[in-house]
Amino acid sequence: MAHFVDEAVIHVKAGDGGNGCVSFRREKFIPRGGPDGGNGGRGGSIILVADKSLTTLLDFHYRASFKANRGQHGQGSNKYGRSAEDLIIKLPTGTLVMDAETEETVVDMVQDGQEFVIARGGRGGRGNAEFATPTDRAPRRADPGETGEEKTLKLELKLLADIGLVGFPNAGKSTMLSVISAAKPKIADYPFTTLAPILGIASFRDRSFVVADMPGLIEGASSGKGLGISFLKHIERTKAIAVLIESTSADPKGDYAKLMEEMRLHSRDLPSKVKTVVFTKTDLVDHDALKALGKIAFPKKLKVLFVSAVTGNGIEELIKRFWESLK
Repeated sequence: MAHFVDEAVIHVKAGDGGNGCVSFRREKFIPRGGPDGGNGGRGGSIILVADKSLTTLLDFHYRASFKANRGQHGQGSNKYGRSAEDLIIKLPTGTLVMDAETEETVVDMVQDGQEFVIARGGRGGRGNAEFATPTDRAPRRADPGETGEEKTLKLELKLLADIGLVGFPNAGKSTMLSVISAAKPKIADYPFTTLAPILGIASFRDRSFVVADMPGLIEGASSGKGLGISFLKHIERTKAIAVLIESTSADPKGDYAKLMEEMRLHSRDLPSKVKTVVFTKTDLVDHDALKALGKIAFPKKLKVLFVSAVTGNGIEELIKRFWESLK
């Protein structure tokens, strides 16, 4: 199973500028030719480009260093050095780029095709032809090329999913995702089987949308317990959230309250994204238990559904509800 990698640290170094040249015309009939040293070329800059076709930062775990070429040096006969080509680094849309040392945000790559010059190439040095004056007609100085910018960056990809599935460990999120989409998450009957968000694409009629199975949430996640903050940050950009609660829970209303509180402690905006409460594993409880669950008072704006990923009961209605909550 391919893991969804959401963080990476990379080092970027723009190209240095080429050096200016010290040169004098040396032609047969011009014994005292003037200076003709050309300027150096500009070093290559490093440009970040957002690309919606990319979905992970996994590639940056195999290659973490990027260096642009330096500009060519100036030459005699007033020949300027060629500037180096810029180096393009493609990032998934939604990647937050930070300074690795200060963790200050440099740029948020939120739109497909967005470009940002993250490290500028050094300017080329001036050749001695640039320094000629009426009083100094044979200057023997030239500038070295400027050093290209160098930075260490932290990349953080917040999941750009439409629907986030939230619940305690073992609430049935992975099984649900495998049923409503073609995703194949690792599923087992123990907490934290899902250690990284897993994406699935669900279809409703002729439309499709992205559903994310988030790692199980536990009390104290907002302060770093369990998978903590690494879980919560992934649901910040989902358009809607579905809270999954086991039908076999001893305190389903309490489970809901705890989940909402953990989300609220992380971000006050998260609870407003909750559109649906889903009781899972309904095949494990009898009719009377389901009837009791149906009487639980949730906020009126919430749609409450009962589903079983094993029998398929309620799955079609769930997919329809997800689509409606995105409108």
